[in-house]
Amino acid sequence: MYIYNVTTNIDEAVQAEWLQWMKVKHIPDMLATGKFNNAKMSQVMIEEEMGGATYSVQYTTDSIETLQEYYKEDAPRLRDESMRLFSGKFVAFRTELKVISEQFSMSFKN
Repeated sequence: MYIYNVTTNIDEAVQAEWLQWMKVKHIPDMLATGKFNNAKMSQVMIEEEMGGATYSVQYTTDSIETLQEYYKEDAPRLRDESMRLFSGKFVAFRTELKVISEQFSMSFKN
């Protein structure tokens, strides 16, 4: 399994609009490509010197080949939409992760 992680720092002035867009439009569009199994969005809980709020979205996929297909077939269109809507209001960086192992606690409590 592979994780395509996108970390974004968004300007506080458009944070609420961006969060809504991510939840109802962008993440569903990413999943609709058929290249990702699920998505998990988290808020990074550190205060950034540059201000804004930072979020991470992790999309899981079955293979590096599928991720490469996403880059070729879907990424330009999906990235263009974010630039059109929020240009100059965010900074994003992307990381590819290969899952080596996954373990679960039998006694985990929320």
